[in-house]
Amino acid sequence: MSTPSPTQTLVTALQLGQLLKLARKHRKLTQAAVGARLGLSQNRVSHLEQHPDELSFKQLLGWCAVVGLELQVGERRDTTNQQSEW
Repeated sequence: MSTPSPTQTLVTALQLGQLLKLARKHRKLTQAAVGARLGLSQNRVSHLEQHPDELSFKQLLGWCAVVGLELQVGERRDTTNQQSEW
């Protein structure tokens, strides 16, 4: 993934972390800048990019707002071959 696509389907926490990092870089924001807007340290932002399963829902929504993402939830189209780590 080099630039965020208009819609991205995520099925694992790791994919979420990669997307948040990609969107941050696309907006030319540092981890410190995202952290300042979310009330987190740069170290915590770095950790959460690597361990997105530790994000609170409130943090996720705030992070999305900071990096220009919109969170949508919908029914999965094909669940036959996909496994979730959540």
